[in-house]
Parts: sequence; C-alpha cells; structure tokens
Amino acid sequence: MQWDDVRYFLALAREGSLSAGARALGVEHSTISRRVGQLEAALGLRLFDRLPRGWQLTQEGESLLPQALALETGIAGMLRSASAKNALAGQVRLTAPPQLLNHVLLPLLTTFRQRYPDIDLTLLGERRRARLEQGEADLALRLDEPDTPELIARPLALVGYALYGTARWRQTEASEWLFIGFDDSQAGLSLKRWLGEHAGARRVALRGNDLDTHFQAARQGLGVALLPRFLARAAPELAELDSPPPPDKQLYLLMHPDVRRAPRVRALADFIAAALPGALA
Repeated sequence: MQWDDVRYFLALAREGSLSAGARALGVEHSTISRRVGQLEAALGLRLFDRLPRGWQLTQEGESLLPQALALETGIAGMLRSASAKNALAGQVRLTAPPQLLNHVLLPLLTTFRQRYPDIDLTLLGERRRARLEQGEADLALRLDEPDTPELIARPLALVGYALYGTARWRQTEASEWLFIGFDDSQAGLSLKRWLGEHAGARRVALRGNDLDTHFQAARQGLGVALLPRFLARAAPELAELDSPPPPDKQLYLLMHPDVRRAPRVRALADFIAAALPGALA
C-alpha cells in the first residue's frame, strides 16, 4: 500500500467526484481513478460505489476513513518535524586538540555565533579521540591520518611545527640545549618520536603530557620545546630556533555520513573549512 494512494482516497472522499478531486490535487481525473483502484486492490476491499452522480463511499470505505485521516495527520506531523530539524538551530558537538581549540578556533567563533545565533555549540578539548561513529561528537578536528573508513575526512590545512626557545637558548650552543618533551603516556605520538630522534643524547629535562605545559615551560625559559607554529607565535618571548623542523601535519575535519545531512552540522563544518586555514597560515 502506498501513502499516495491513501492521499487520493481522501481527496475523492472529501470532494465526492473524480473531477473535483482532480482539481483539488492538480492531477488528471484518470489518475484519481487509477490510484484509488490500486488502493482497493491492495486492501482487497471496494471503497467507493461508482455512481452516475459521483463516487460514494461504501460501508467499508466509511469504516476506513478515520484511519486514513489519522495517517494523513501523522504524515503532516512528520513533515513538520523534519522541517524543524532542517532549521539552522540546535546543538553541534565539536572535538579538537585543546591548543587548536583554545588558541585558533575560539577567536573565530564570534563570527559564527553572529551568523547562526540559534546554533548551540559544545566544544570538547580532548587529547583522546572521540568516537564519532558512536555519537560522542558530531565533528572532529584531528592532526593524524584518519583510520576509521566509515568517517568522512576533509583535509583543511597543514600545521607546521618547529623548535622554540627564549633568548637564553638562542644564545646557547645546540649541543647544550635542554629539551622539553613528552611523557610516556604519549608513547605512540609521532611528534614524540621525532623529538626523541632529534634530541639524541641531549637531555630531556622536563616532560609533560600536554602541549600547553610545554608551551608555558618554554616561555619560562626551562628548555627547548617542539611547538605548533600557531601556538608559539602567541608568545613574543619565543623564537624559532635554527634547527630543521619536522614535517608538517595535515589537519582533517571528520564527520559521520549520517550527521552531515543536518544543516546545523554542515553550517559549522563549512564555516571551519573556510575560516580555519587562513587562521593557521
């Protein structure tokens, strides 16, 4: 049974003739006749008596009319609900590395809030990877190659890294540098591997599990830190040291295919894709 057949049944029941029902729906009268016939065949019931003066509901048709009206009301409610969900309103959850979120993305969001005042944002500054496929977030910014094939990955920009230090370390021989490094909880981090290889036998005098710790320690002159350029340029006391930097890392915007149909999610995704590369340049 097709919903459209029920719609034609209701039009004919209301109008009482093929021509009037056809005008109400903007179709040919033969379409009304054919679709009502399909509904009768699907139900195994005769719903109308075909009389010279018009089509009249049979007893069976009269008995099914309330259910057909209820179905019409339910469909209309479903369409209204879908229309409401299609609005640029509601909550969007974004997860991102804390430093990227706090130092780059947050300053951009004033413009987003002005443009979309009815969208509410939940920002998750997490070092762990939120599971988008399980609904923990709608969007994610990640600096590693995505390894979840069911997610959509949109490359945004390259993020550059370099070794930074205060004037003290710029005036110290590289062989005498003390390093600020990652602790053992970051064992699989590619930046930790690069720093370990680059430092070699030189001493790692301070370790931490958070880039903000490295950033603040470098600002205090406690050692040489490997930092993203977007973070280090916020501190005028830090300068890039004369040392080969690691390869740039690709920043991705990730989402699940199901959530990209939501206009509020697409609005934030498109905003980030347009605004973030320039802020990282």
